[in-house]
Amino acid sequence: MTLLLLAGTGEAKRIAWGLADTGRSVVASLAGVTRSPDPLPIPTRIGGFGGEAAFQQYLSDEGITAVVDATHPFADQITNRTARVCGALGLPYCQVLRPEWVAEEKDDWTEISAPHEVADLVPPDAVVFLGTGRQTLPEFANLEGRRVLARMIDAPMVPFPFEGGEFVIGRPPFDVKSEVALFRALGVTHLVVKNSGGKGGRPKLDAARQLELPVFLLDRPKAPNLGETATRVETVQGALEWVAAL
Repeated sequence: MTLLLLAGTGEAKRIAWGLADTGRSVVASLAGVTRSPDPLPIPTRIGGFGGEAAFQQYLSDEGITAVVDATHPFADQITNRTARVCGALGLPYCQVLRPEWVAEEKDDWTEISAPHEVADLVPPDAVVFLGTGRQTLPEFANLEGRRVLARMIDAPMVPFPFEGGEFVIGRPPFDVKSEVALFRALGVTHLVVKNSGGKGGRPKLDAARQLELPVFLLDRPKAPNLGETATRVETVQGALEWVAAL
């Protein structure tokens, strides 16, 4: 048995450590978005697969017999493709999908279905912190004219995609105290995040509550329908138990 772990999240990292000393044959795959990702304790490939047919060929060439998909909840193209290919091949497939965030007392949250909606909900003098990732920035282009801030792990190779935008460089993990200090220093008035769930991004939301900032949460893409050879779990422990039962 050779297990493929589609990684790139905190859950994937913990799954990798949980499988490292089990004696199982496991390989992790990272998309290569971060230039210097933290190393994993199992063999790791970096980069895309080159499309659906190439991904299917990779599974065959490497003798992959099961797949754990612990990619980001918004990596819907990867997840949909993986579920589809594994279903066609009859490969056991497990998606790790952490629960969404739920508003608590004193949270000022507004759910949105698309990035372009934010521009109609913030004033012209707003300072908007986009915690949605580099690849989504062009989708917020109608915020041009406002001050827009986006945090990056790596120094950007290209300029901000629209006027008024600035990059903020920072590598996680972040805590509530540092997020509060950052938002105050930058004069942030509104926060935009994906409703990705999990612990890693939560400090931004807790900082926004403390500062009484309005938050706009981008709805998740619809999770794929899973076939008979697939399952969905919410936790690292659930994924490890699924692997152990194979």
